[in-house]
Amino acid sequence: MSDKDRQGYTLQEKGKVFDSEFLPHITSMYNFAYRLTFDEDDAKDLVQDTYLKAFRFIESFQQGTNAKAWLFRILKNSFINDFRKKSKEPAKVDYQEIEAYYNSDDVDKSITTDLRVETVQDMIGDEISNALNSLDIDFRTVIILCDLEGFKYDEMAKILDIPIGTVRSRLHRARNLLKERLGSYAKKMGYKNFE
Repeated sequence: MSDKDRQGYTLQEKGKVFDSEFLPHITSMYNFAYRLTFDEDDAKDLVQDTYLKAFRFIESFQQGTNAKAWLFRILKNSFINDFRKKSKEPAKVDYQEIEAYYNSDDVDKSITTDLRVETVQDMIGDEISNALNSLDIDFRTVIILCDLEGFKYDEMAKILDIPIGTVRSRLHRARNLLKERLGSYAKKMGYKNFE
């Protein structure tokens, strides 16, 4: 194949579209990926995978349309596909690595054996984030897309591949769930009309 691909884009033209249309959204993409995965490395991998797919299928992107929504849809689909694949795999533990760590001189002997204690300590004080993260993925996603990323209902419907009515009802339900979970926190913070 020559410099030109099937749609007539040269590699240089692809690069220009990629740089001007896609790269400005990399921070939003990472934030969305992190809110879905709760892990920095997984979020980075998801963003990288999204941008690789975006470049690979750049011919299907129509310039002048919402590049951010197009990227978010790719990211969301990649996350769901990866989530489904991982949920079917059994959990993997490298016992040799664990044994080597605990037998090394670097291990702190005063470490608690209940790892949940350390996890919970990092969460205390971040009630809003915890409430958002506790939502089912479908509800968390609509809150992120609408309230944090500012997408309109029709854009969200395209990203999520669901009808606008479903977007609205899911968003309404998600906001009510957040309201329930944050009620006592809001009162504690002095918001009187939170009911």
